[in-house]
Amino acid sequence: MSPGTVYLVGAGPGDPELLTLKARRVLGEADAVVYDHLVAPEMLDLAPPGCERVFAGKKGGQFCRPQNEIDETLVRLALEGKTVVRLKGGDPFVFGRGGEEAAALAAAGIAFEIVPGVTSALAAAAYAGIPLTHRLHSSSVVLLTGHEDPSKPGAAVRWEDYARLKATLCIYMGVKNLATIAGRLEAGGLAATTPAAIVQSATTEAHRTILGTLGTLAELAARENVAAPSMIIIGEVAAFSERLAWFEAARRPAGVR
Repeated sequence: MSPGTVYLVGAGPGDPELLTLKARRVLGEADAVVYDHLVAPEMLDLAPPGCERVFAGKKGGQFCRPQNEIDETLVRLALEGKTVVRLKGGDPFVFGRGGEEAAALAAAGIAFEIVPGVTSALAAAAYAGIPLTHRLHSSSVVLLTGHEDPSKPGAAVRWEDYARLKATLCIYMGVKNLATIAGRLEAGGLAATTPAAIVQSATTEAHRTILGTLGTLAELAARENVAAPSMIIIGEVAAFSERLAWFEAARRPAGVR
């Protein structure tokens, strides 16, 4: 039996309508779907009846399966001759471990394709009315992970360095460490008054935006019980959300501002 092909597919930030046409096509051709926790159920319904579904996501802060087991599952299903869709929130190659999975498939001689998805930073900003770039305010964007404990010795992300870039900073998985991250950015010279925002559950019915500054955002997040999935956006452009937050405005009752 010839091995099947594995598609590493970005499911986007949550809204099923943001799924790409190619993602929809390969889902419709799949014999097996290996999916993450944040994948909308409507996306799984695009797979054919009888398609094998394998949950491999993270829920409640705990990994349901170690990464090596996910890699082995993808290889096994492909060796069974199946067309496999690995459906991942956001984009597979942006903090999605898609590189690790692609490397495992390549080492096993399995054919694979990458199907990009709308990554959370772009979607959260767009739905919150935050232009990540603006010719008067920001000419660069940096995507960072806040999952790593920024206080540990030898931490990979040197937050003080990023404070000096005058860029829009988009921080994935950073709510837990937000107070420490903000403190290190301030220590690097980024003003405490710099506009900042947290966008929780971007593009979904639970979408909400909390606006503040670098100096106040951690306190606001604690007060508002902000939880994952959330995107932190820091930079002058975050202030645009006050007047451009179209998604939340469209859901308000008539006459309410």
